[in-house]
Amino acid sequence: MKLITLLPADRYVVVNKTILTEVDKKNLLNLYEPIVGYSAISLYLTFWSDLDRLELMSKDFTHHHLMSILKCDLESIKHAREALEAMGLLKTYFKEGDINSYVYELYSPLSAQEFFNNPILNVVLYNNIGELEYNDLKKMYKKLPIDLKDYTEITKTLNETFEPANIPMAEVRERKILPLNITSNLDFDLIISSLPKTLINEKTFTKKTKELLNNLSFIYNLDTSKIIELIRTSINEKGLIDKELIRKNARKYYQFNHGSLPTLIYRHQPDYLKNPLGDNSKKGRIIAVFENTSPYDFLQSKYKGGTPMLDLELPPAVVNVLIDYVLKKNNNRLSASYVQTIAGQWKRAGLKTAEEAMTFAEKEHKRLQKKDIKTSKTNSSVVPVWFDKKIESEAITDEEAQELEELLNI
Repeated sequence: MKLITLLPADRYVVVNKTILTEVDKKNLLNLYEPIVGYSAISLYLTFWSDLDRLELMSKDFTHHHLMSILKCDLESIKHAREALEAMGLLKTYFKEGDINSYVYELYSPLSAQEFFNNPILNVVLYNNIGELEYNDLKKMYKKLPIDLKDYTEITKTLNETFEPANIPMAEVRERKILPLNITSNLDFDLIISSLPKTLINEKTFTKKTKELLNNLSFIYNLDTSKIIELIRTSINEKGLIDKELIRKNARKYYQFNHGSLPTLIYRHQPDYLKNPLGDNSKKGRIIAVFENTSPYDFLQSKYKGGTPMLDLELPPAVVNVLIDYVLKKNNNRLSASYVQTIAGQWKRAGLKTAEEAMTFAEKEHKRLQKKDIKTSKTNSSVVPVWFDKKIESEAITDEEAQELEELLNI
């Protein structure tokens, strides 16, 4: 896909494809904001306010209008827009011209019931806000129990109250929700062929069931073989997959292996946090690897095909620098407590880019060396090749060259 540069003069209109209510606004703030952040929700609400009185369509705006309203740059707006698209709240259309044009289609957020039953959003919300606040939210949306056992229903039916009349049907707007769009990595032919014929039937893998399995595969990072294992332990006597049971089994499996529930992180470093293109120095090439590799793939390369996973709430490129740093400093072992300690320090420091993280790591390493200069363990600890600030001008050893080559071949 051609790289599209967003400019302040680019035009846009907002089209409302649904019916929006005050309840939707409440759901956006309570349920979606803890996942996508305030910038994305502010952009959605700005699009909503751009609509005309009938909430059908906006007039023509420039993106400078958004910059003025949201008080942020275009890269942040693009980042927020992509988060809305990923959550099924927005569709974006683009037309190239002397001045580029965009159409933004708004869709409704899920209802509270739909959200709490969604296998991805429900889990991510829980992990992002914690058990206490999650339970408070569920109470807020809980139905009020009313005891009607001593009452008799006397509600009139439609035909008891009205007589039919020949009134033509009118086309009216309806509430529209976009499903989460996830590319399937599961091999359903292999799944079906791996299960005994006596265990399943033609109704086992409905469209809804496949959608659930894809969602579980995504959020819990499960491959086809693991999904097959979970299915085997989650099929009921009718040959159908017990949806609640397979959700619980997937969650237990992930918690057992990782100690916490998963959350969503961007797969790669956002473009606006990357270094400019064209830096072909050794350090520039290393930074490019950190910026264009997902933390999961980076970990897999370091663990020779293993599948460890970390949710550190840091930009992907910063996570990659952290992984590389910890492995070198800690005898090629990724200790969870050690990683979390450093991640907390880097998060408080507000590190956003690979270069910032590398510079911060260099300074911290030298500070600790000075503090404990007499400790031989500190002085002899191995550090990544990029630690040397003069990497671009000095020759590197054969060992360092091999390390750099391995890093660049991820």
